[in-house]
Amino acid sequence: MSPLENPVCPLYIGGKWVNPADKAGSPVFNPSRGSIIASVPMCGAAEVDLAVASAKAAFPAWRDTPPNERAQVLFRAKILLDDAFEDLCLGIATEHGKTLSEARGDLRRGIEVVEFACGVPTLLMGECLENIARGIDCHTDRHPLGVVAGICPFNFPALVPMWMWPIAIACGNTFLLKPSEKVPLTMQRVVALLEKAGLPPGVMNVVHGGRECVDAILEHPDVKAISFVGSTPVAREIHRKGTSHGKRVQAAGGAKNFIILMPDADVDRTVEAVKDGAFGCAGERCMAGSTAVAVGDAGEKLLPALADLVKAMKTGPTDVREFQPDMGAVISAEHRARVSGLIDAGEHAGAKVLADGRPTRVDEAPEGFFLGPTLLDHVDETNPLMETEVFGPVLAVMRAKTLDDAIDVANRQAFGNGAAIFTNSGKAAREFRRRVSAGMVGINVGVPAPLAYFPFSGWNDSFFGDLHIQGKEGVEFYTQRKTTTTRWFGYGDGEIWAK
Repeated sequence: MSPLENPVCPLYIGGKWVNPADKAGSPVFNPSRGSIIASVPMCGAAEVDLAVASAKAAFPAWRDTPPNERAQVLFRAKILLDDAFEDLCLGIATEHGKTLSEARGDLRRGIEVVEFACGVPTLLMGECLENIARGIDCHTDRHPLGVVAGICPFNFPALVPMWMWPIAIACGNTFLLKPSEKVPLTMQRVVALLEKAGLPPGVMNVVHGGRECVDAILEHPDVKAISFVGSTPVAREIHRKGTSHGKRVQAAGGAKNFIILMPDADVDRTVEAVKDGAFGCAGERCMAGSTAVAVGDAGEKLLPALADLVKAMKTGPTDVREFQPDMGAVISAEHRARVSGLIDAGEHAGAKVLADGRPTRVDEAPEGFFLGPTLLDHVDETNPLMETEVFGPVLAVMRAKTLDDAIDVANRQAFGNGAAIFTNSGKAAREFRRRVSAGMVGINVGVPAPLAYFPFSGWNDSFFGDLHIQGKEGVEFYTQRKTTTTRWFGYGDGEIWAK
């Protein structure tokens, strides 16, 4: 049976699909229908040991493969990903619940990282300087680390793993991937395309599981570096435990991204961007604009139009091409209950509900995990909605008298992933850009997520580590520098040499 037809998601170790029949399975749902579509084995140290051993054995030959030849594998993979694009996107929409349009964005941004990694011969170039002292030259080279690992969340089944493995393997490392147990199917399909593109056995390996599996990766002595994306409490612990075992770690955590709304903002364009930023991917993304701060009379100018847009949004199943809603389901029934509970608590604490997604029912998919977009006004800093990352289709609106007040409230929260301002004032935008404590800033851009050649540069409790994901920092993370200083004392033997 093909791994793509197997109801149990197999592991991928040493270029072979492996089904550990003795492992308990965790269900994989279609959130649009609330139905189980596969199961994933919950593996532990034994399976991680096998995968790491496979990656370690493949490393010497892959490290010694010229960078342009490694890039050729990625070029072929990119073509195969483009050819399979629409089928992959429908798979993403089915196992995650996001709309087809959002799935296309998920995969397209991942493919852009592959494209970036295809430039690895240039990215790996070192530096040199002649005559640093008389007759002495110095140069640097980049070298891969060895076996590296990626531990991924559910919210971007394609993009987040592809933040990691294309750059890692292009740099000459071998890779161990642990996708989210909630969305393992997308990377299963992508790895099958990598195999078809000619990636040698052992360069990519896939394991599945929960905490036991993650702990085994964190503790394994042959894993040299770990990339992680997830919630802040887990990111902090991944960084602590990984570094305590001598590994490089980049751990991207959660966020509460503030969007500042100025009175001079363009109403139509602003409310459309704020709606997309808050409710795209059902709010299940670390760059979601989950908190807006209306400055002065901006609330009166913008919120009526925003509320009308939110109320008009259609929620429904995303696993069919014929009909696509504005927003799909959330990932699970448990997550829906959690987000609904936070809305309840926020309303109880005094927030005014302008658009309520809690009563949402979808007749054609009654078992789906649906929660409609929700807009709340007059949320203050003591509201329960401000105490945690909601990670759902909820936009909380705060009020501030001045831009200074708005920046201050944004900077008092612990996270620092993204922040945005909507204004026609260059001075206001400049002040915001300089002073807001966030690693990624948007000026009239609601979701300021950078493209593949820039780092995903969260600050504060949104990131733990030194070198960020993707871009040149990703190349830095997956390589180590060697500096060679050279001096020659004399010519070789023979008459051909100058004296």
